[in-house]
Amino acid sequence: MIAELGHFATILALVLALLGATVPHVGIARGDSRLMAVADNAAIGQFLMAIIAFGALMYSYIISDFSVYAVAANSHSAKPMLYKIAGVWGNHEGSLLLWILMLTLFAAALSLKGRKLPQRFRTRVIAVQSALVVGFLLFILFTSNPFVRLDPAPFEGNGLNPLLQDPGLAFHPPMLYLGYVGLSVAFSFAVAALIEGEVTPLWARWVRPWTLVAWMFLTAGIILGSWWAYYELGWGGWWFWDPAENASFMPWLVATALLHSAIVVEKRDALKSWTILLSIVAFSFSLLGTFLVRSGVITSVHAFANDPARGVFILGFLVVVIGGALTLYAWRAPKLTPGGLFGLVSRESALVLNNILLSTFAGVVLVGTLYPLVLEATGSGQISVGAPFFDFGAIVLMSPLIVALGFGPLLAWKRGRLPRAATTLLPALVVALVVGLFTYWQTAGGVVMTAFGLLLATWLLASVAMEIAERTQLFKNPAGFLRRLRHLPRASWGMSLAHSGVAVLLFGITISEAWTEEKLVIMQRGDTAEVGDYSVRFDGVAPVTGPNYTAIQGHFYASPKSGGADIMLEPQDRLYTDPVMNTTEAAIHSMLSGDLYAVIGEAAGGGRWSVRLYFKPFVVGLWLGAAMMVLGGLLSLSDRRLRVGAPKAKKLSAEA
Repeated sequence: MIAELGHFATILALVLALLGATVPHVGIARGDSRLMAVADNAAIGQFLMAIIAFGALMYSYIISDFSVYAVAANSHSAKPMLYKIAGVWGNHEGSLLLWILMLTLFAAALSLKGRKLPQRFRTRVIAVQSALVVGFLLFILFTSNPFVRLDPAPFEGNGLNPLLQDPGLAFHPPMLYLGYVGLSVAFSFAVAALIEGEVTPLWARWVRPWTLVAWMFLTAGIILGSWWAYYELGWGGWWFWDPAENASFMPWLVATALLHSAIVVEKRDALKSWTILLSIVAFSFSLLGTFLVRSGVITSVHAFANDPARGVFILGFLVVVIGGALTLYAWRAPKLTPGGLFGLVSRESALVLNNILLSTFAGVVLVGTLYPLVLEATGSGQISVGAPFFDFGAIVLMSPLIVALGFGPLLAWKRGRLPRAATTLLPALVVALVVGLFTYWQTAGGVVMTAFGLLLATWLLASVAMEIAERTQLFKNPAGFLRRLRHLPRASWGMSLAHSGVAVLLFGITISEAWTEEKLVIMQRGDTAEVGDYSVRFDGVAPVTGPNYTAIQGHFYASPKSGGADIMLEPQDRLYTDPVMNTTEAAIHSMLSGDLYAVIGEAAGGGRWSVRLYFKPFVVGLWLGAAMMVLGGLLSLSDRRLRVGAPKAKKLSAEA
């Protein structure tokens, strides 16, 4: 009965979405505010129905109702409760229902939080959002119904992919989906603006907070997935340029460009057409990621479906949404008259360069991801585009971007002075050159790219510090430094923190990749191996039992050569029963200096075991840098000046 209730709620959501996608446009054409109000009511109704449907599916997973096909195929009664709940979105049908829940959530949020928008424009935006909901509801009802019953019901379910039974993967998809679906708001704003034929600085002010929210969730989701790959797969790596990883990275690159482009629209009333195009492309990449993961064209732990009918439906939906939006753009964009002009050297130009580099790199990642699939689909053979291709693109395109990030905030709007900015940044350049040359000298010229990476990271971090010093007049008027520091806008702090996060992330990537130590050894009880600053002793293995697996657990004691307490590491080699699958659980001791990482492999006979040991210096910089970027976004979002509507005027003091 609960599953039928969820199915019925999904059908009601479709009816409400159809009303919300059509009736409001009629209301706008007639100037009828009552018909326009249907958009708000339908948006809230869709969200309520989506909550009921998702709650019904989650309840079926919690009680292990194996008469529901999705539960029988992806759950098991012996699974821990966390993974029963995570199993709701750990499959094709449930993940799409979560996507719909997110879409309706943002539509309802637009209705409730967008009251300061003009009614006509808000109605357009919500109606476009409802049209997207219609497409996904049709998909789920006709090809991927999560409430299909089995008769007779099996006694037990098939279980969830053991690789997905992990806390990181429990929270990674919802975070990622909030980012993916959050970009639908920017898309809806763009399409509504094209229909209305007007893009103003106020439009950019409206769209930026929604884009920033999506960008933060997308950043958090990507880094959670990276963290999971690092400790769960047992390879010691954190990014593999997997097509599914690229599917999340491409919209992140475009969303980053969109955030910076919207600033130019808001401040200078320029780059209107470009910003609209980025809004469309950012969400288009989100839809493309959906197609790649759910159409069966790729094989990955991230991929949920392998059904040609579903792939054809998604491909058709892509053509309608993306093709329709781009056709509308081609028709209406030439009418969007450009506003303020700016010089070749200006903050606007720095942001344009930022956009060009980010968008070009997104294009490079797109080509590297789709080219092998296109060749295979056309019968032209099979090739693999590996990490060297993407790494080269990242170095060539992201290096000038990092240089520009140092100069951009110090350039004035409309017309800046490059010599003045260069003079301000001279200490940052000197420090960066010293770090780069020292690294090159210490390694006897053996790691040129490492020295270059550390030079760029130091440059960016030092340039952020110099930019704050310039804003607070630290060197010109030290007496008032602390007062001016306290009064810096939170948006400025957010920008500085996010840019610093990029620098810390680059430090983590460069240092961990250049100086990782790895030992692949065969060990028996009592043997020791040296890795990093540690002597690791193997004390044998012991069997352990989990709720739905058995495992061999290794016991290692790592002694620091420089003195200090021993570190205990207990990696596991697990065997899950439903479904039957081996997984590796690495043991990781994290420190600011680096991670000590141990993996127990297969038995080699005679009480010996294959063991993989790593010391990965400052890999924590990856997670720390990403956290700083998200926190920077939160700080910017908390600034009243970025919110929709005019900020409240400050009360005049008695002295005034």
